[in-house]
Amino acid sequence: MTPDNPIVERMWEQDQASRSLGMVLRQAGDGAARIAMTVRDDMINGWDICHGGIIAALADSAFAVACNSRGVVTVASGFDVDFLHSAAAGDVLVACASERSKRGRSGIYDVTVIREGDDRTIAEFRGRSREMSRPNEAR
Repeated sequence: MTPDNPIVERMWEQDQASRSLGMVLRQAGDGAARIAMTVRDDMINGWDICHGGIIAALADSAFAVACNSRGVVTVASGFDVDFLHSAAAGDVLVACASERSKRGRSGIYDVTVIREGDDRTIAEFRGRSREMSRPNEAR
């Protein structure tokens, strides 16, 4: 999918981290986003399940797209994540992000990571965002 937003388009095209993890942008706009990723063998930890940092990265990428979908350069100011179920190699995970609250330059976004196929919730993520006052401040 190509986002219909120059800020999201620029950010997604330059996001080497998300691309290297095989993430695919499925939806972006109006404070929401959906990103999918297949769990690969190199994402598995010592307990034979998907590494929590990889799941958090997927949720963080969906959060980033959602909070930038309003057309203003926005960065994370923090997040919390709760892991509810494990994921295995071959699972397709989908992170669904939505804006919960926006006031001034600050926002709160929720992201639910599900396993495609059975829709089991793998993780719940809450991100806090901050709009930048100038576009080049994100660097």
